[in-house]
Amino acid sequence: MSIETILTPSRTHCAVTGSSKKRVLENVSQLISKDIPALDYGTLFKNLIAREKLGSTAIGQGIAIPHCRMSMCEQVTGALIRLQEPVDFEAADEQLVDLLFVLLVPEQACDEHLQTLAELARLFNREDFRLALREAGDSQQLYEAAINFAPGADKSSLGHAV
Repeated sequence: MSIETILTPSRTHCAVTGSSKKRVLENVSQLISKDIPALDYGTLFKNLIAREKLGSTAIGQGIAIPHCRMSMCEQVTGALIRLQEPVDFEAADEQLVDLLFVLLVPEQACDEHLQTLAELARLFNREDFRLALREAGDSQQLYEAAINFAPGADKSSLGHAV
């Protein structure tokens, strides 16, 4: 998996609002369904909320990776979101979440789903990656920061550009 194969500029958003986890997921579902009309907003929102009820998708350090499988989803799809104000995602480290990577996968793609989640978690575990995302000034810069740190990107200059 590389981020550029599942993320597009139109699914990368800065300053998304939401006063709670539920409201954030509602807003994110609307953004994704506007970009991909085949992904029904109501079904997407319901699936993301159902997954959160199983346990928080927050992985710590202000990051959450809400994810679900969807029958309407034809390929692994991502959305990168930086919130205007951090919200409580019930993270084990008790930090509020300000960065989300929403991951949608086809219903039958179990192995790919788990592999992509693991790769995203490794990437978000990098402090330089999180910092680059948090310092992006707008949605386009947020997208570029994510792509520049994607696996396979030249990492020799990491930490020197900031």
